[in-house]
Amino acid sequence: MRIAIRYFTKSKKGNTKKLADRLSSKLGVEAKEVKEDLNEEVEALFLLNAMYAATIDKEVKTFLKRNKDKIKTLYNVSSSASGSSTLKAVKKVAEKEGISVSDKYYSTVASWLALNKGRPNEEDLARLDKFAEEVTNSSI
Repeated sequence: MRIAIRYFTKSKKGNTKKLADRLSSKLGVEAKEVKEDLNEEVEALFLLNAMYAATIDKEVKTFLKRNKDKIKTLYNVSSSASGSSTLKAVKKVAEKEGISVSDKYYSTVASWLALNKGRPNEEDLARLDKFAEEVTNSSI
């Protein structure tokens, strides 16, 4: 199965990058920023992103538009201080571009200022591992 991992973050805290690195280690696939396009068609794209001003960043939207013909199924992974998932926002953009978005997704709270100190933590990362196993062991 061809898998790719792309992430976007503005945060200096590195929450999304931390998740991307963990997923990369788990799947043996290099995590790259969304500014780097896909080189080939992938069966599963793990897209890691966060909520910014109640939506996803324009760089994520632009990445999806540029790579729409190379993504068979998108799996959304997100973190936010509120714990809100970006799935709905990602799905809206991706489906407009003809990209299939799985209902299987991962979302976690992340530290921001004084909120959720230490998150994502080891328990959150273990849940991410389980999510990755479920997705890659299922028929995509």
